Formats: sequence, C-alpha cells, structure tokens
Amino acid sequence: MVAVQRQFEQINVLASAANWAWPLAQRDLFQPRGISLLMANGTDEVANILRNWRVQAAIIDTDSEGAGLATIKVIRMDYPLVPFIALSSRTETDLLDRALQLDVFGVVDKPVDMEVLRELLNRLFVKRYNCDIFNR
Repeated sequence: MVAVQRQFEQINVLASAANWAWPLAQRDLFQPRGISLLMANGTDEVANILRNWRVQAAIIDTDSEGAGLATIKVIRMDYPLVPFIALSSRTETDLLDRALQLDVFGVVDKPVDMEVLRELLNRLFVKRYNCDIFNR
C-alpha cells in the first residue's frame, strides 16, 4: 500500500454531530492514526468545513436534526467526490435505497460498533486512496 505520509499531508474525516460516542471514536479510532476529526453541526457547517479543509471522508448521522441524507444530497451538488458513510438507527430498505442513489459508501447501524466502522473506513480508504491506515 502507498505510504500514508507520502499520499496525504493530513488526513481529515468530517463528522456530523451525533448522539453517540464521538469521544470514544476520537480516542480509539482516529487519534492513534494521526487523523483529524472535524465536527459539524448541520448542513451549513458541513459545507463550510468542505470549503476550507481537504476532507478524505465524511460520516453523517442520519438521525441528527439538520443532518441526514438531505445533508448528503445538498453537499453532493458542490462536492460530488467526497465519500460518505451514513449512521442510522433505522436501516430500512427505503433509507438504504436513498443512500445508494446518493452514492453513499456504506450505512452503519446505531448504536455504532467501532469495529464495524473501522472496517468500513478501511475498505473506503483502500478502495478510494489505496491507503490502509484503518487496517488494524
């Protein structure tokens, strides 16, 4: 795999504010790998971060007020290449169909299992960037 230091100056993952364990994710998943976790409240903050930072992936909580698949749809207009992961407590067929139409990389059930999220992030980074930073 390509060395992370050569490929990226800094890896940034954008996340919408959510009602789950972001501090745990920061401590166990992102910080040990030197990844910056950029937090946003709502579509405007997501767009602002994307305007000002190079973001390699975005994690959007579809249950959060002011976020969800509508946020992804709006953001896709200006940033069509940002890979998204959606979190949801209701992974019904309708939600999965809409996520597929928006080219969401994956949907994770809530409560979030950190190992499932790590594996999905690993697949995303290997497929998109040929980078295995999330591999064990």
